[in-house]
Amino acid sequence: MTNKIKPKTDRILLAHGSGGRLTHELIRTVFMPRFSNAELDTMDDAALITAPGMTAKKLAFTTDSFVVNPLFFAGGDIGKLAVYGTVNDLAMKGARPLALSVAAIIEEGLDMATLEKVAASIALAARTAGVNVVTGDTKVVEKGKADKLFITTSAVGAVYPGANVSGANARHGDAVLINGFVGDHGIAVMAARNEFKFSGAISSDCAPLNGLVEKLLSRKHPLHVLRDPTRGGVATTLNEIAAVSGVGIILDEASIPVSRPVRAACNILGLDPLYVANEGKALVIAPASSSAAILSAMRSHRHGKNAASIGTVVKSPKGVWLKTTSGGLRPLAMLEGEQLPRIC
Repeated sequence: MTNKIKPKTDRILLAHGSGGRLTHELIRTVFMPRFSNAELDTMDDAALITAPGMTAKKLAFTTDSFVVNPLFFAGGDIGKLAVYGTVNDLAMKGARPLALSVAAIIEEGLDMATLEKVAASIALAARTAGVNVVTGDTKVVEKGKADKLFITTSAVGAVYPGANVSGANARHGDAVLINGFVGDHGIAVMAARNEFKFSGAISSDCAPLNGLVEKLLSRKHPLHVLRDPTRGGVATTLNEIAAVSGVGIILDEASIPVSRPVRAACNILGLDPLYVANEGKALVIAPASSSAAILSAMRSHRHGKNAASIGTVVKSPKGVWLKTTSGGLRPLAMLEGEQLPRIC
């Protein structure tokens, strides 16, 4: 297939990595026309795969890269982030992680102690998530040809029986739930990078979500959509879901959980927490009739204690909207430009 749609710019910009509109444009114009297939075209966090002639469970497969700067921040580091981010992509397809691949691109001159600390973090995170690192690769590039350390991961997981979740499955009348406070990761990384001293402790929410998802699936809750709102935050992720499902989503501003320190930091920096990255959050879209039971199950898990119902899926208006505390309704578009590069 040839590429019939041209990108709107002739150079790659930092904003192409933001997870917002330019990222989606890059994928739509450069990659999708060339790689298009039934699994990739769903644009979910992981692809379902089956081997021809096999009757075994479906498998989910995902890949990701991590270039976060700085390497260490409150609540996490590039190693922990790499493991949990990859495991969470499998969880968002209703899959239990089976095996993980880790590849490292290391810049010449990196302190050996730093690499050992990251490797130990990867090992601990993998044990915590219940997955083994079974293969990998290491490359070293000349000083100045990278920035300390980049990590690329791939993973395969077994899809739980009966799981059928996709960004295209949101339906009119569904409830939109989230398992806790939003914006923690992005503000924690920003604080570490710029040495900001905010009042109140702010720590990344980096966490494995496969245990939380397993609890929901084991109780046979009718889940329609699972997505982790990483780059671009909650607003951008919900825009993706609304677009592929052909629906509208109305969020209730008063119901969205944001910690006081993160809200204060966002006010100082002029940021909207709905566009700030998360690394331990799951958006759950399910029938409203089941939302109370799902919330109860989420709150009984260590990574869902602050779970909340934050919105509703509607037929119209299309797109994503915020019902403000003053009673108005304003649109929440997909993230424009680059809010904070190298957030994950």
